[in-house]
Amino acid sequence: MLHGLMMTRPLLISGILRFAERAHGNREIVSRRAEDLAIHRYTYRELGVRARKLAKALLALGIKPGDRVATIAWNGYRHLELYYAVSGIGAVLHTINPRLHPTQIAWIMNHAEDKALFVDTTFAKLLAGVAPHVASLAHKVVLCGREHMPAETPDATCYEELVAAQADDAFEWPEFDENTASCLCYTSGTTGNPRGVLYSHRSTVLHAYASSLPDVMGIRAVDAILPVVPMFHVNAWGLPYSALINGAKIVFPGPALDGKSVYELMESERVTFSAGVPTVWLGLLAHVEQNKLRFTTLKRCVIGGSAAPVALQQRFEREYGVEILHAWGMTEMSPLGTLNQPTSEHERESEEAKYTRKAKQGRGVYGVELRIVDEAGKELPWDGTSFGALHVRGPWIAGSYFRSESGAFTADGWFDTGDVATIDAQGFMKITDRTKDVIKSGGEWIGSLDLEDVIMKHPSVAMAAAIAVPHEKWGERPLLVVVKKPGQELSRDEAIGYFEGKVAKWWIPSDVVFVDALPLGATGKVLKTELRQKFASHAWPEGV
Repeated sequence: MLHGLMMTRPLLISGILRFAERAHGNREIVSRRAEDLAIHRYTYRELGVRARKLAKALLALGIKPGDRVATIAWNGYRHLELYYAVSGIGAVLHTINPRLHPTQIAWIMNHAEDKALFVDTTFAKLLAGVAPHVASLAHKVVLCGREHMPAETPDATCYEELVAAQADDAFEWPEFDENTASCLCYTSGTTGNPRGVLYSHRSTVLHAYASSLPDVMGIRAVDAILPVVPMFHVNAWGLPYSALINGAKIVFPGPALDGKSVYELMESERVTFSAGVPTVWLGLLAHVEQNKLRFTTLKRCVIGGSAAPVALQQRFEREYGVEILHAWGMTEMSPLGTLNQPTSEHERESEEAKYTRKAKQGRGVYGVELRIVDEAGKELPWDGTSFGALHVRGPWIAGSYFRSESGAFTADGWFDTGDVATIDAQGFMKITDRTKDVIKSGGEWIGSLDLEDVIMKHPSVAMAAAIAVPHEKWGERPLLVVVKKPGQELSRDEAIGYFEGKVAKWWIPSDVVFVDALPLGATGKVLKTELRQKFASHAWPEGV
């Protein structure tokens, strides 16, 4: 075999920072700080200086290549410095979701054998409670200046003093194999213990490249990006890397994620692009609608984490002129797998056809291969109607879990996502359900996401979930759990009647219950397992 004669420069995260400093050194990074909610500003060039000083500080603490360095922090400039400094010296950045239970956080940290933990001031009590239960933990650092050091952590180090103690002299980022581990993220653990996904420098850089493509997120130097998706949730979907690759302004919201705070930051910093889960956008829209506001600069939003209701997309696009990009992925996928961008074949599609398409999760990004298989493992056609288990593979998709065995990886090298999906002839994939959430009634599958998508278009519905509940005759029937909008009325019969003509008659939910709120997991997804347990003994109406 004849090899090419090209340079073999490693794809390293430090190379992203080095490029951003030189090519876009004056680009702004704006953050709302956790400790005082003040707005902080600096540039890519200043990020580079502080990241190198932090790298030296980590080495002085005894952090070695391969050591895990944990963070429990909001989206902000100090967290971004850790993103680059930790991975840049060959150590592993381990971002932890603070919404998990403290015992689960302690379990994760022990499993990862974290050597150091960096936390925002808002998580001081969490640090004090968890740290004694982590045997490997040698260093605790609070992300603030001396004046904001919390009383709960008297033995912790002050981040600003740690960085300031290092000289400004030159520091060269080390070079090593691009397959070296860079980041560690644990799944949300809705069933059993969370599992660790260990990314590499190569996978991270390739993912950042791919997400920047015009038909993916289309990030440009003229953009101002506000990542509402947390930096502890699959590395903020790669935006801390792709923003620097493209030279975009970054706006970090810190802990203030309510609709009012997000809207005001978007407007004051002239944000053009944002990303987050549906629950965030529902809150933002509620604030905008109640106060009769408009978006003056926001052009597009990526919605992922869970299915984006068509009604939510329509409100953004029709009423506010903000394009919604429906995306899908998983922690195991870094996370990006598909994104719903139109092709030339959709130039003249009707409004109805447009939103039928936009309800799908989209086409696979180059680098991600998709297949659907039946229960026997036979690959199914891409015809838009055949549905089966969704498998994926690619250079930024996990090949195994960190220190954990799992049957999620097939013998022929694919990752079984646990989703049930269809793929049409144009390559547009649609998740019809999670394998564990699918409703099987009379031996036939009913897609809970399709039912939720219908009811979310009702003007009185704020949130909804369709779940499988045992039924004496049919095995299971769909039960609809609904949260009404404030001040709105909606009866059971009206909700059930809303499905007439929109889905197959036997798909229509057999009953509806109204609740004040749906249980949400650590990443903002509805906990259907909890709902199924709560309504497992639901009494069906007579005649159902």
